[in-house]
Amino acid sequence: MVQFLKTTGITNEIEQLITNSKQQLYLITPYLQISPILKPLIRDLVLKIPTISITVVCRSDKINAEDMEFFQDLKIVKILALDNLHAKCYLNENSAIITSMNLYQFSERNNYEMGVKIEKNIEKVQYDQLFDYVSIMLRESVKYELKRVEKETTTPKTKEQSQKKQEITQNIGYCIRCHNQMELNPNKPLCSKCYPIWAKYSDRTYSEKYCHICGKESKQSVDKPVCITCYKKLYK
Repeated sequence: MVQFLKTTGITNEIEQLITNSKQQLYLITPYLQISPILKPLIRDLVLKIPTISITVVCRSDKINAEDMEFFQDLKIVKILALDNLHAKCYLNENSAIITSMNLYQFSERNNYEMGVKIEKNIEKVQYDQLFDYVSIMLRESVKYELKRVEKETTTPKTKEQSQKKQEITQNIGYCIRCHNQMELNPNKPLCSKCYPIWAKYSDRTYSEKYCHICGKESKQSVDKPVCITCYKKLYK
């Protein structure tokens, strides 16, 4: 029986769909912007099952560079562009979710969303029809890759720039709340002392004091732990 889903249910089901994938995972959405909640699940899936096939289909004019690099760093993820894409559908070898929800955080927090879940072992005809249509989308898509260009420069680096590069190389970061040095991890930018305090409310947009990379005073949050300057140095 097809299952009807509301906003929070969609988020939970997408998380389960990613976690339970064994052979293949398709993420079809116009906007290549991925919620911070989903990134660790996708990364963990690749680590556990390095042979899994992951395909992302999106529009070439709706690609977020940071999220594109996240997928490219995973190596095995295939990115396809389909510029007249408007559908949102997420499926693995056993189930599929058709929904109005994109994968970025704004949708799951602020919008009224709805969708349906189809289980292959119960609604095989509907699942096969869906997969056939997804196959058409895949054939009509083209491979997309973000080119990483290293700019050559003869300008001597300042002491501050050299120190920043060294810290990034050594995986040294700063707690965005207390400024203590810690392992560089933008997905977990709070130290072991500050994290339990933050976790009582788990407000990812709560204003903190420091950039996770350079350590300078800056209004950041768990959602956005890196200042604009560091972000550009890493991702641009």
